[in-house]
Parts: sequence; C-alpha cells; structure tokens
Amino acid sequence: MSEYRPHPDFESLQSVFSSLAQWAKRCRDTLETSKRLADCGPDEAARIAHDLKLQPKELAMLAKKGPHAADLMLKMLESLEIDASELEHDDPATMRDLQRVCAICGDKRQCQYDLTNGITAPNFRDYCPNAYTLDALLEAKK
Repeated sequence: MSEYRPHPDFESLQSVFSSLAQWAKRCRDTLETSKRLADCGPDEAARIAHDLKLQPKELAMLAKKGPHAADLMLKMLESLEIDASELEHDDPATMRDLQRVCAICGDKRQCQYDLTNGITAPNFRDYCPNAYTLDALLEAKK
C-alpha cells in the first residue's frame, strides 16, 4: 500500500487560508475596538482621550486602526536593542508617542519586511515616521 502524500500545492493553500483567517481576525478586532469606543459616548471618549493625552479625534482614529496597530513598534525596538519595558517605565510619554505614530504609519509592509529579514537597523530611517525619536533613543544608549 502506498503512503499518503498531500498534493504539492496543499502547503501553499494552507498558508493562504491561514493568512485569510489572520486578516479576518484583525478586521474583527478592529471593528470591536471601534464599536467599544462608540458605545462609550462622547463624554466618556473625551475623558479616555484626555487620560491618554490625545485629542478625541486622534483616539477615534487609533481605535479604527485596531488594537494591534502598533505591534511592529515593539519589534522595531527589540530589533534596535532598545528595551521597551525600560522605556515604558522610564519615559511612558515617549513610548506612547512611538506607539501612536506607529499605529497611523503607512509603511507597515516595508517595516514588516525589514524586521522579518533582519535589515531594520540600516533601513528604518528611510521610511519610519519614528526615526527621529528612535535615533535619539539610540544616541542616549551610548
């Protein structure tokens, strides 16, 4: 009896389905975040924005981006050997600003590519809107 072997395209098809499932989850999470903010009402949303040191419009825009919109920032910091936990503890305002700017960045594909391929350090200045702040953090480490 011959051994079962999956069709050669099975793995790539499985990868496509996995990517679609991840995309659907991100969309669902984003919609849920926006809905939760909308359910708060304008006064509560304004209070949340104030607590986060944001304008209400900024908070709404960030909510539309979803809860994982700034995930690449943690990877960027790790790639540049900047301790995110230490930064969060020592300078939470800078960390919050890095996350806010990352969340609205339009170059996530380039960032993800560079992070995946280990070429972030020489390239991030070409596209990252946080480059100035990251450079200041790198300089402070010296």
